[in-house]
Order: sequence, then structure tokens, then C-alpha cells
Amino acid sequence: MVRSRSYIATPPGATIKEQLNDRGMSQKEFAARMDMSEKHISKLIHGDVQLTPETAVRLEMVLGIPARFWNNLEAIYREKLIKAEAENAMDADAEMAKQFPYREMAKLGWVPEAREAREKVVNLRKYFEIVELSLLGSEQITRIACRRLAITAKSDLALMAWSQEAKLKARDIKTAPINIKALISAAPEFRKMTVLKPEEFCPQIKKCLADCGIALVFLPHLKGSFLQGASFMDGSKIVVGLTARGKDADKFWFSLFHEIAHIALGHVGDPNATSKDDEKAADKWSGDILIAAEDFEAFRRDRDYSERSVLQFAKSQGVAPGIVVGRMQLEGMIKYSMLNNLKEKYEIAV
Repeated sequence: MVRSRSYIATPPGATIKEQLNDRGMSQKEFAARMDMSEKHISKLIHGDVQLTPETAVRLEMVLGIPARFWNNLEAIYREKLIKAEAENAMDADAEMAKQFPYREMAKLGWVPEAREAREKVVNLRKYFEIVELSLLGSEQITRIACRRLAITAKSDLALMAWSQEAKLKARDIKTAPINIKALISAAPEFRKMTVLKPEEFCPQIKKCLADCGIALVFLPHLKGSFLQGASFMDGSKIVVGLTARGKDADKFWFSLFHEIAHIALGHVGDPNATSKDDEKAADKWSGDILIAAEDFEAFRRDRDYSERSVLQFAKSQGVAPGIVVGRMQLEGMIKYSMLNNLKEKYEIAV
């Protein structure tokens, strides 16, 4: 028996059981008279197997109740079962939908505007291309490597919404077969682009990544996601999504190299998702690519953190000064309020 707010689906087996009780007949004897296994009869009574037209004819012979009665009872049960399960799923999804930043998603044009809970659920199901929102917990559907500033239940759902938008946009990007070796070889070239303007480096990076089988997508920040970037498999390509609008240049480049690190280190597509150790490894890989560890340590030992010294060191490394400043701030060498005049803020079209 399955219950919902509006329906009670009772299997025909309940009526069969009543008939057996009235006759004082055991399931073992009934199975023998039906020429069926006891196991099958037990499943029939509990509604675990369908009551077929053939079974209905046998029931007519054994219990003396017309086959059409049993066929009709089965049809009613199946209809109510579908409706009850659908209603229960809708109720569960309606609760889950409350956790999504739906209003903001609608403002961004990702989903249609809606007020009613049912309408939001239907729109979200279509957006995620699934029959029930509960399926978002499946590893087959969401395997995401990402860089976030915090993790909460709501932020996980916001991350899924943001990543789905990245996936949808990435479908329009043509990519070559995935080539991780080519990606690792191209990393130093990406590093050189840190001194360029977004309008110069964006087309170059997108093309280079596409040649490595990776679709790069820029998206606006979604409130509550605490997201910097994400990478995941989608069919035969890898998708890298970055939040870009109004972002400091050092954060942009660190986020990009962080996602490239997840790909290079084999974290993308891992059925166990990314661990804290994976995130630390990606942080180290990206930091070392942007500024060689031994060079940065030598710069630290000199203890000359003047603007002039930072500019000279950045030039020697071939990176934007803001990247050096961001690294110094992160490692506590200077306060976050210092040398910000050397940082650039990007406005990248999404």
C-alpha cells in the first residue's frame, strides 16, 4: 500500500488475502491450486509483481471471481500508485526547491519566473534534465571538482544550479578530443597571458582549451554558491566554469589554474568527488605554476616588499604584479589592504 496526500493505492493482493482468510486457505495451498510458486504468490499479495491477465484467469478458476474484476482492480491500483508516487515526489521536490536561489536564477534567465511551488519544481526538473530533483544526489549526474570559499547545504544546490548552466552553455562550444598532455604543456603559455587584457587573453585561452578538449565558460556569480570555479565531465568534453565579472585578476588566474590543476591531476570525473587533499593539491599546483615555489621563497627571504620590489619580481616571473600581491596577502606577508593599487579588476562578458 502506498499513501500520499490525495491517494491510497491498495494492491489487488489485499483482496486476494481476504479471500484466502475467508476460505481458511494457506498461501502454500493457494500457490499449489494456482500452479505458481509460493514466492510469486507472496509478491502478488504484497503488490510487488503485476497481476497479469493470465493470472486474472487463474484467479477466476480458483476463487470463482471473474477475471475482469481482477484486471479492473489491477488497473485502478496501478493508476493510483502512479499518482500517489508522483504526488509524494512533487511534495519532496517542493521542499527541496525552497533551497535553490530560484529568484536569482530567474533574474539571470536560467529558469522561467514562477510563484507556485509546483511550477518551480517543474521548471527546475526541466532545467536539470531530470524527472525528480532528488536525483541530483546521484554521482552519475553530479561529479564536480570546484573551488569554493564555504560549503553549506544551500551552497551545494546553488553549485549544482551554476554548474548546470555552465554545462548548457558549453554544449555550444566545439572541442577537440580530450588531451591532458597538451593541456599541461600549454600551462606556461596561459601564465604569460596574465599580463594581457581580458579582451586579448579570453579568446586565446578559450581556443587553446578547446583544442585540449575543454570548454571554458564564464558565468556570473550565483548568490549563496560561494563559488570561484568548477570543472566536470560532460559527455566527451571537460567543462570549466569560472565566475568572472568584477573579479580581481589574481583571483581569476588562481581559479583558472586551480581548475586546470583538477584536470591535470586526474580529479575530474572521479566517482568519489574531490577531497580536501585534492583541493590542497590543486591549490599547490596552481600556485607553483603561477610563481615557482623556489623563486617565491627567495623573494620572501629578501623581505623587501616595496612596490618597486614587487614590480621587479613580477617582471622577472613574467606575470601580472597583482598575482604577486595576491600571493603575498594570502601567505600573510602583507596586509590585505596593502599594494592593492597593483591589482587589476576584470570585467569579463558572460
